[in-house]
Order: sequence, then C-alpha cells, then structure tokens
Amino acid sequence: MGVRREGREAAIQFLYQRDLNPTSELADLQVFYKMRGLSPAARRFTDALIPGVLATQNAIDALIKEHAENYELHRISAVDRNILRLAIYEMLHCPGVPPVVSINEAIEIAKKYSTDESGKFVNGVLDRIRLKLARPAREAAGIEPPKSPIENS
Repeated sequence: MGVRREGREAAIQFLYQRDLNPTSELADLQVFYKMRGLSPAARRFTDALIPGVLATQNAIDALIKEHAENYELHRISAVDRNILRLAIYEMLHCPGVPPVVSINEAIEIAKKYSTDESGKFVNGVLDRIRLKLARPAREAAGIEPPKSPIENS
C-alpha cells in the first residue's frame, strides 16, 4: 500500500471515530496513531489532512448536502460521509493532488471499507463537485500539499 493511501485510510478511520464520538479531541490522534501503527511518512500526510477536514467540515458538509441528491447528511453512512469529507477537502484545499486522484482514492477506500454500492455513490457525489471546480481535474496545481499543523511527538 502506498504512503498516501495508508494516510488517507488512517485519516478516514480517525474521522469516523470522531464522528461517532464528537467529544473526542484532536489530542486523541496521538493515541490513535499508537494503536494504528502508522508509518512516519503516512503519519505526516495524515497530520496534514485531519486538522484541515475538521476546520472546514461545516463547509464540506454543506457541499455534501447540496450534491448528494435525495440524501440527508445524517442518513449517509458514517464511513461514506467521512470518505466524502476527506476527498472533498483534498479536492478543494490540496492543490498538489489532482481531483481525479482524490476521487479514485475515495472510490477504492469506499469499496474496501463500506458497502458494494458505496463506490458508485461516492463517485457520483464527488464527480458532481469536481464539475464545479475551477481547476483542471487531471492536473496538480503545482503547489505542495498543506504542511502539517500538528507537531510530531
């Protein structure tokens, strides 16, 4: 498994955990890392994703509500909801990652961790959002992904 895939999967697992237990704190991330056994490179990537998703979650959730036709946010499975959150964050705030890469990664993770239909659902929602992006779908914007705001322990 690639470093970024490992980091994305870990980020989704932490976001899922936090979604089900909203009183948990970002400090719990260090405990999660110890339990998960994440490689240092994947951890650095995850450290850049999780705080960004959490900081922009309200705006991301609004996009999900707008583009998930006939679905209310709370009726989307927690796994799919957090896969969507992460992919949308990458599409909007990680210009070094082409949107189609974020979409493809989200689809593969949905197939691995969710239902048989989740890959199609995730693809549909993310593709609707991708069509409204003001950047090329298959190219990175030439800017590095965000740096981790979390200090490594």
